[in-house]
Amino acid sequence: MHYAHSFTRMSVLALGIAGALACGQVHAAAFQLKENSAKGLGRAFAGSTSAWGDASVVATNPASMRLLDGRQFQADLSAISFSAKLDEVYSARYANGAPINGGDGGDAGMIAPVPAAYFHTAFGEKENMHFGMSLSVPFGFTTEYDKNWIGRYHGIKTDMKNIDLGASFSYDVNPYVSFGASVFVQHLTIELSNAIDFGTAINASAQQRAAQTVLAGGGTPAMAQQAAQQAALTMAQMGFSPGTADGFMTVEGTDNALGYVLGVTLSPSENTNIAFAYRSKTEHKINNGKARFDVPANAAAVLAQSAPGQYVDTSGKATLTLPAVASVSVTHRFNDKWTVMGDLSRTAWAPSFDSVTIDFASNQADAELEFNYRDTTFASIGAEYRLSDTVTLRGGLAYDETPTTYAHRDVRVPDVTRKWLSFGIGWTPSEKVEYNFGYTHLFTNDPAVNLVSQTGSVLQGKYDVNGDVLAASINYKF
Repeated sequence: MHYAHSFTRMSVLALGIAGALACGQVHAAAFQLKENSAKGLGRAFAGSTSAWGDASVVATNPASMRLLDGRQFQADLSAISFSAKLDEVYSARYANGAPINGGDGGDAGMIAPVPAAYFHTAFGEKENMHFGMSLSVPFGFTTEYDKNWIGRYHGIKTDMKNIDLGASFSYDVNPYVSFGASVFVQHLTIELSNAIDFGTAINASAQQRAAQTVLAGGGTPAMAQQAAQQAALTMAQMGFSPGTADGFMTVEGTDNALGYVLGVTLSPSENTNIAFAYRSKTEHKINNGKARFDVPANAAAVLAQSAPGQYVDTSGKATLTLPAVASVSVTHRFNDKWTVMGDLSRTAWAPSFDSVTIDFASNQADAELEFNYRDTTFASIGAEYRLSDTVTLRGGLAYDETPTTYAHRDVRVPDVTRKWLSFGIGWTPSEKVEYNFGYTHLFTNDPAVNLVSQTGSVLQGKYDVNGDVLAASINYKF
């Protein structure tokens, strides 16, 4: 049962959580989201924490709340439209060389809404202290393929949502230096599914048992091989050969965790801001994970005898650490018309995503998932042009690095380094109300996958991925 035992370890909660943690294509690297501001999106998030008048700093760098005017509320909504299609299939076959039946999975992408909201007020005798609250979505992604597509053993559905509720405080030492901090509660939910090739697993297990029995009785390797071949034929006649007894699994889990953001904002002149921010990692201890199985009746009968306590509905535990992020942001106002800005951030995926261990409550052994994510860099430049007293135009470019590599890219992770081209416009019809709109198109190469499942099936191909983001916001001062 060594083969089936090994297969169990990686086929259930393992493959599911692996996919959820590595999903993402359209926004920031992997499943990291930057879409928290329509104004920021319009300039590719250059000056994200150093530009004047964007309340998203309540969540990203509280020290920059002094760049906001008075009491205000801001609501943002981004629509992320992404497409991920397996455009070319080079090979899709089982371990015995037989082709895997099924389609290309369709478009795994969707249009996903990403909301954000912020409140800010200044207080104190000199109004040099600031308080803010924020609701944002820093991580998340959803993909879904057709249930019986050729890559079903690697992933079908991935749905990961992450919501932060934060409270922020900052203190202005003087007009040139401010310090800030925030604490947030992060809610995480995961739902995943993929197919399990019980036909191959049971057939291979029967071959191994037959060979081991012959060898244990003093038989020769040739006799053991012959016994294994006969066992394979018998299992095939019983309906257990590659692809003949597919089952499915679904995994769900939730958790709440605490994190913090620290920041400092410097203004060497009235026209220049330099902001530094650090967002902590967040450690999620999922103790309520659930794995559900849809096992064919004939496979269930065999597994009850050969693998008791496995492939049954069970709970599970896993510790998932979402990465820390450090950033520096610079904004300089040349005159009443032109402002330029830049951003540079580093996301510490390693060692958080070197590996993850999953502890099953059933007889299934713990699974050690290897991700080998690399740390990533996001860099952007942007500009604003004040066309009139009420209209501001924006634009920006960005370079967004992926943490994945070809050796570890999955069907849930058709992720590559991408380039951003962004445009935006702001309209201020009155002193109290401001509307902003932003648009970004992402340019990517076509990522390739070269995968081997735990049962030996192979999937090789190339994806066609596309992404666009559209955002709108309203800011109201009162």
